[in-house]
Amino acid sequence: YTYPDLLKDYESQPPLPQERLPNLSLKPVPTGVLSKTYTEFADPIIKDGSHPSFEVHIYFNIDDPEEKEYAYKLHERIRREFPELKIYCILETPWASHTAEMWEVNVHTPAQFGAFIPWLVINRGPLGCFMHPNTGDEIRDHVQRFTLFG
Repeated sequence: YTYPDLLKDYESQPPLPQERLPNLSLKPVPTGVLSKTYTEFADPIIKDGSHPSFEVHIYFNIDDPEEKEYAYKLHERIRREFPELKIYCILETPWASHTAEMWEVNVHTPAQFGAFIPWLVINRGPLGCFMHPNTGDEIRDHVQRFTLFG
């Protein structure tokens, strides 16, 4: 894979100060301007509504009664807590490239992402999650740009 030059637009900027605070973090250098990614996903993530910007697949083991029960409760809770999100039905058999029981949640905006993902990290319980962006490069999205939790 090729990767972008992450500092391309900053070549003419002065070096950042390296002053450390007592907790070893670097002293912030506020510019007064927030990153546009607070309100718009970074390119090349699809953001025109034709596809979800991110897909979150939530997996469970149907042969574990406690895990299955938790999965169904989590599914219902997500539907109640985030009714604006597109939430698919639970699939109790492997489907397509998914080798375990699962369902999918679609995220379209940074605000939805910022609300749903931290909530899911705390509430996913014993379930595993596979999250990937949609950029138009389906293989890379699933192989290199994915995130796992659980």
